[in-house]
This record gives sequence, structure tokens and C-alpha cells, in this order.
Amino acid sequence: MAGTSYPPMAMPMANTIAVISPQFCVPYPVDLTIVRKLMTLSEGSFGVTDANGNIMFRVKGKLFSLHDRRVLYDSAGNPLITFQQKLLSAHRRWQVYRGESTDAKNLLFSVKKSSLLQFRTKLDVFLASNTAENVCDFRIEGSWLERSCIISSGNSSNIVAQMHRKHSVQSVLLGKDTFGVTVYPNVDHAFITALVVILEEVNEDRSGED
Repeated sequence: MAGTSYPPMAMPMANTIAVISPQFCVPYPVDLTIVRKLMTLSEGSFGVTDANGNIMFRVKGKLFSLHDRRVLYDSAGNPLITFQQKLLSAHRRWQVYRGESTDAKNLLFSVKKSSLLQFRTKLDVFLASNTAENVCDFRIEGSWLERSCIISSGNSSNIVAQMHRKHSVQSVLLGKDTFGVTVYPNVDHAFITALVVILEEVNEDRSGED
């Protein structure tokens, strides 16, 4: 991990960013591998491992359910958050709740496309406390075709995580989509995992846009 380098504009966050839980914030960079696989025709799954191949998180959910619900579990199988797509949302808004709840009082954050017509991926992230939504709390931006995106804090250049596509013979043969994500120090890596999964879902859903 000591060999991880930062882009010139990016520095480790001085303040801890704990959206889901401070237990997922550590004072060093965390490299994650996220693998998407189709388990059955109706159920999809993401597996998330650290640099040593240890399971960190799993995401499971029904692909064709009414709300497109997903649940993020920790390595022990405990549900951390539930996220679902809001019905009739032009900007493809996803809402994320604590545990297995979908009650408004347990809303943690929401994610939506910053504009309807996009040539490059750009998603805005709003924490539940940001009810006005005049300025986003986090932003996801990059090229989805190349699976190359950065996640930054608000409208600033402070990068909190980066994503890139990982190619391997195994992933090609097994039909899996594999992403590498570097989460910067003191940033909630469960939160970043959730953002990457939503990013994947929003882009996979483009064919169904109005």
C-alpha cells in the first residue's frame, strides 16, 4: 500500500469522511477489487475484496424487482445499507438507507445524474442532511466506457477515490466485469463501494431512458 501515488491535485483527506460508519475509515489508502457477476436471470451480485483477496463486502439484489433494490453486506453477512432506484425519476435517482430499511428517517444519501443528456458520466451525491441540494456533497465523474472515474468531494478537486477497469483472462472467460478502486485515506470505503455499484447500475440502465 505504501507505493500508492496520488495525482498532483489530490491529497489525503484531513478530515474523516464517514457516511456509513467510521469503522470503514482507515489512515491509509485501500485498494478494492469489485467483481460483478450474474448469478441467475433474476439475481445479480457484486463481490468486493481487498488487495489480499479477503472478502470485504457483498452486494445482492433482484435485478427485475419493482424498485431495483440492492443490499450491501459486510464480510460477516450483516446488512449495512439498502439502496433502491426511485420510481419515475428522470435523473435516475438512487436512494440509500441504513440497514435493511427504506424508511425516510433512515435515509443516508441519494445519487442522481447531474443532467439528463450526458456524453461523460457525471453523478451528484447528496447526503440526507443536504435537503436543499443546491450543491452536491460528492461528485462522480469520468468515462464509463473506459471504466475510469474519480469521486471527489463536492465541486472541489479533492479526490476521495478513483476507479479503473481491471482486465484478466479469468474475468473475460467467466463473463465478469471487474473494477479496481483506490479509496483515499480517512474515507469510508463502504460508502465508496456503494457509489461504484450505483454508478454501474445507472450506466447499465441507459438503454431504458426516456
